[in-house]
Amino acid sequence: MLARLPLVWLLLMAALATFAFCFAIDRWMKERKLTVVFLVISVGCCLGMIAVGGAQVQNWNARQMLVLYSFAWTGLTIGMFPTRKLLITYGDEYRHGIQREKYEYPKRYFAALLFSVILMCFLAFVLAT
Repeated sequence: MLARLPLVWLLLMAALATFAFCFAIDRWMKERKLTVVFLVISVGCCLGMIAVGGAQVQNWNARQMLVLYSFAWTGLTIGMFPTRKLLITYGDEYRHGIQREKYEYPKRYFAALLFSVILMCFLAFVLAT
């Protein structure tokens, strides 16, 4: 259904999802280099998803993979929302030169992140076919 949209709209959807993710990381961590790294990783993941989708037996096309990427990245951003205070704290400590030996990431935050990404990927699968 969504894969039938013009390619420009799908690219805009992917760009908006990437922007939302990078904006959230920038707001929470307040580290520009990290934001740029996540931007490069996001673009690489998008291109990688398109390549892997074309190599599959089912042969998902680029439009379907752009829908999947957009929904997955939106789910990632939504799933990271509960951890924003924790990320702000870790970002402040990093900027002040404080390094912990181990950074705690509670299981409930990980569960929320996983649930959000899986739900959005399922929705993308339904809407892309």
